[in-house]
Amino acid sequence: MYNKVILVGNLTRDLELRYLQSGTAVGNTGIATNRKFKGSDGEQKQEVMFIDITFFGRTAEIANQYLKKGSKVLVEGRLRLDSWEDQSGAKRSKHSVTVDNMQMLDSRGDNQQQNSGYQKQERVQNSYSQPQNQSYSNPPAQPKPGNTAPSIPEIDVDDDEIPF
Repeated sequence: MYNKVILVGNLTRDLELRYLQSGTAVGNTGIATNRKFKGSDGEQKQEVMFIDITFFGRTAEIANQYLKKGSKVLVEGRLRLDSWEDQSGAKRSKHSVTVDNMQMLDSRGDNQQQNSGYQKQERVQNSYSQPQNQSYSNPPAQPKPGNTAPSIPEIDVDDDEIPF
């Protein structure tokens, strides 16, 4: 079987970054895509879709650092069905996309409120596969003296790698 989704759109909200107990970053946000078409009456119509997306690992950290609400992005990943029971006991479900690859499509000028016309597409590939049944937590705390805990790695990005 083959499960692949490619979407281009704008983020509907800022990324919510959390860390799993294992220290792996998880970022949740949404993307809005649209399709323009002519209706049966010949009139131009537009269909807008809102899809939740999830980033993992270094891709989540980079997305959190450089993307914000309204950022244009291309995501490539796989479709996932999330199921849960709401407060009234009714079964609920929704489709979402787990991101494997990401390209930031905004130009530097768009993000810095300048009109430089420069556009660089940054491609980030996620090498982390989706965890199974792991709970979310706050970022790992800094270790107390004498204790060793996993530290959050510094993101070392050269200025030439920044997409804006």
